[in-house]
Amino acid sequence: MRAVVFSEHGGPEVLQQVELPTPVPGPGQVRIRVAASSLNHLDLWVRRGLPLRIPMPHIGGSDMAGWVDAVGPGVDAVLEGARVVVDPTLDWAWITGVRRGGPPELEFRVLGEHTQGAFAEFALAPAENLRHVPDHVAFETAAAAGLVFVTAWRALFGRGGLQAGERVLVTGGSGGVATAAVQLARQAGAEVFVLTSGEANVQRLQALGAHHALDRTAGSPADLLRAATGRRGVDLVVDSVGEVLWETLIRTLAPAGRLVTYGATTGPRAVTDLRHVFWKQLSILGTTMGSPADFTRAMEMVFRGDVAPVIHRVVPLADLRGAQEELEAGDVFGKIVVVPEAGGAA
Repeated sequence: MRAVVFSEHGGPEVLQQVELPTPVPGPGQVRIRVAASSLNHLDLWVRRGLPLRIPMPHIGGSDMAGWVDAVGPGVDAVLEGARVVVDPTLDWAWITGVRRGGPPELEFRVLGEHTQGAFAEFALAPAENLRHVPDHVAFETAAAAGLVFVTAWRALFGRGGLQAGERVLVTGGSGGVATAAVQLARQAGAEVFVLTSGEANVQRLQALGAHHALDRTAGSPADLLRAATGRRGVDLVVDSVGEVLWETLIRTLAPAGRLVTYGATTGPRAVTDLRHVFWKQLSILGTTMGSPADFTRAMEMVFRGDVAPVIHRVVPLADLRGAQEELEAGDVFGKIVVVPEAGGAA
């Protein structure tokens, strides 16, 4: 099978298209004939060297949709031929404490990060992580939605406890999770603020449902947020930016506000003035990915058409290197979808 791999960490130049043996599903696994996958910033971090221990040569790609091509021992053969999308979160039970303290192989993992992933013609996945894709939903849509919508769902509702009528601020507005969060928060009846860069992205985010899209290049984020939110501030912040914005975000929170962090694109070493935290009784919460139930709820909304992943463009597998260069340069709004053939998914 064709796959794009890297055998050492580094820049996009380490990516190579190669021929590999088609994988054989083990117990509890299925083999997916990949119709579409999609890029996430996670793919860039893994390629650069985080985490340190991954299978090499490594196939990235956490998001995939396609057809079940073969099943392993213990998996019902009726699944063969099914149209599916794969929940990329593995061993979620470790997060809930069921397996905490067990062998390292049972710890929380992510498909395509700790395992071989979707940037290939075929990929393996646990049968329990499959969700049926309705016939009216394109594989590109399903593959673009998975990781970002489950992450946004858990950040907003599972961790952030967002309620109708509350104010929520989303940072990193052009990213896949952010564009998902804006739509989900608007659907939930929240007043949505979002920080982005450039007037074009401001207009795109307003079209997705943001009530207040702020161009961070038009002034200091602190001043922009102060003018937009007033003395009331916001009830919830969903942040992927980290270090550069952290102090501003803490100050933007209303009393009893919550800050949910799921990334640190500008650096992980944030400074917190604890006086703001205890005086306003703030909550700082971490999240990543989501539970099987979170994934199901988020994807059901996508399948119904209530929300939709923003697809920047679709590229063939052979162009994965260029797609990663584009994502790394910050020139992407939403998701880049990858298909095995230039003609797209069936």
